[in-house]
Amino acid sequence: MTEILSAPLVVEFPFTRSLGPVQSAFLTGLRERTVLGVRTEDGRVLVPPVEYDPVTANELRSLLRVAPTGTVTTWAWNPAPRRDQPLGTPFAWVLVRLDGADTALLHALDAPGPDAVHTGMRVRIRWAATRTGAITDIACFEPYDGEPGTTEPAPHEEAFTDPVTGITVPARLDYVHTPGRAQSAYLKALEDHRTVGERCPACRKVYVPPRGACPTCGIATAEQVDVGPRGTVTTFCIVNIKAKNLDIDVPYVYAHIALDGADLALHGRIAGIPYDQVRMGLRVEPVWAEGARHPDHYRPTGEPDAGYDTYKELV
Repeated sequence: MTEILSAPLVVEFPFTRSLGPVQSAFLTGLRERTVLGVRTEDGRVLVPPVEYDPVTANELRSLLRVAPTGTVTTWAWNPAPRRDQPLGTPFAWVLVRLDGADTALLHALDAPGPDAVHTGMRVRIRWAATRTGAITDIACFEPYDGEPGTTEPAPHEEAFTDPVTGITVPARLDYVHTPGRAQSAYLKALEDHRTVGERCPACRKVYVPPRGACPTCGIATAEQVDVGPRGTVTTFCIVNIKAKNLDIDVPYVYAHIALDGADLALHGRIAGIPYDQVRMGLRVEPVWAEGARHPDHYRPTGEPDAGYDTYKELV
């Protein structure tokens, strides 16, 4: 019986976006220790602000300054902070309706324990010592026993100098992946430089990588079938933007490849041929780097191109 594999995986990339005038003002305001909201057409003040009215979809530009104090509307205790969360010690996630706002802002509350947190408690912003124009300029909220701030937001019409026009946010997902019986067998076969799929007992199609069930018929698969190693390029794209931490010069070609005997194309990089000579129907074979557990790339075999009718169902 195939050993079921399991491994920690990380998906991480920097998400970069430009800011419109409202979001730019909001984040620049945080840098200047100013919290801005926006007034909707029905008179509500939204914090954080949005650029379009959620009811009418009309553009919003009426910026207002609200107080750095507010009221907790709901909360949840976080006993074990994770990497890059606002605080390194246990804290509460809170929704805070700042004085002058009609909506709540999500952030962290620094409190000694869950017994010290309750809906309706008064809090205030603790500003970060170094501010760059990001939501992290609010280090957290903290309990506040002072006098309530004004509930009437003040118009904000002044322009900030050196406004924030874009942000880059690192997105990261840490998880443990268990591929299951079918894909574990597929990965183990790759260690022996073999590619295996599974055949559907009903439609008789062979799927690579196998999923343990036929995606067409919806029934379980178990019959293993060796496919390839050669195959046919069905579609491809030319990559012109170099990815970080990927030591491959651009441009290069990434393609869908229908291995001989398979009824589903998998993807792989094409090398050993100028990028502008890669074409549909090109016959290719895998190239394995020493000690690798999967093909490094595919290269032309020198065979005549496959006819379109032989792979048109896999395009």
